[in-house]
Amino acid sequence: MYYNDDTIVFHDGKWLKAGEAKASLYDQTLHYGNGVFEGIRSYKNVNGCNIFKAKEHYDRLQYSAEKMHVNLSYSTEELINITYELLDRNNLRDAYIRPVVYSGPYMGLTPAEETHVFIAAWEWAKYLGTNPLHVMVSSYQRPNPKSCHVEAKVVGHYTNSILATTEAKRLGYDEGLLLDMHGNVAEGSGANFFFEKEGTLYTPPAGNILPGITRSTVIELARELDIRVVEKHFTVDEVYGADNAFFTGTAVEIAPIASLNGEKFKGNWEDSAGHNIYLMYRQKVKFNEYQGLTIV
Repeated sequence: MYYNDDTIVFHDGKWLKAGEAKASLYDQTLHYGNGVFEGIRSYKNVNGCNIFKAKEHYDRLQYSAEKMHVNLSYSTEELINITYELLDRNNLRDAYIRPVVYSGPYMGLTPAEETHVFIAAWEWAKYLGTNPLHVMVSSYQRPNPKSCHVEAKVVGHYTNSILATTEAKRLGYDEGLLLDMHGNVAEGSGANFFFEKEGTLYTPPAGNILPGITRSTVIELARELDIRVVEKHFTVDEVYGADNAFFTGTAVEIAPIASLNGEKFKGNWEDSAGHNIYLMYRQKVKFNEYQGLTIV
C-alpha cells in the first residue's frame, strides 16, 4: 500500500528504490522508540502541487529532534527541497509525506551517536475517512507532560495512540478521545479536538496535547471568518450537548464527529462553523498561501 517496485525514497542523502532502503534490527528507535517524525500533505494545484505548511512541519521536526537529543543534520530548507524532489521523482501531487529521523544501533539509554533520515511519500486518503465519526472517551490518558515532551512528535509516544484506537475499534467506535491526568479532555489518538456550542469553538490549550499545525491553522481560519475560539480546559460533561465537534490533523484534515459515547451532537455539520472552516481550509491548502514553493 505504501510503495511498489518503482517507488523512490530518500535515505541518508541517497535516492533509492523503496525495497532497497535498509535499517538495522539493532537500531535504538526500534528497541526504545527514541526517534522523531512528521506527517505532511501535499495538494495538487494548477501549477503542480503545494506542500501544506512545509516550513512549520520541518521546524517542528527540528524541535522534536532537539528535545529528544537526536541529531538532525539537515536544515528545514534542505528538507523542504528534498521533499519536493521526492514528490517529483515519484510523480506525486496529492500525497502524504512521512519523514523519520531514527537512531542507529545502540542498546544504552542515552542518545545514540548514529542517526538516519528517511523520507517517503504515497497517496493516502483522509486518515479517519469522510463519514462523521462515532467516538468514545478512552480509558487511556494522555501522558503526563512531566514524564516526556508531549509537544514533540516522538515515535515512542504513539504506543499510547495505538492502545486508544484499538480499544475504540474493538468496542465498535471509530476513534477514542483521551483525557489528561486531571480528567480534562486532551485530544484524539492522533488528532486535536474542537467542539462548537452556540457559534463558539472550544479546544484544549497547549500543555497536555501535541499542538498541531492543522489545529493552529483552524484557529487562524476561524479568526478570518470572525468565529470565536476559546482555548481552555474542559471536562467531557461540557462536551455533551454541544452543537458539533471535530478532529483536526494533517493526516485527518478536518473530520466531523457524529457522537461521543453514543450521544449524538445536535447540530447539522453542513451548517456548522467547523464545516465552513473546512471548506476554506480545502481551498487554501491547494495554493501558496501556506507555502511559497511549487513543483510543475
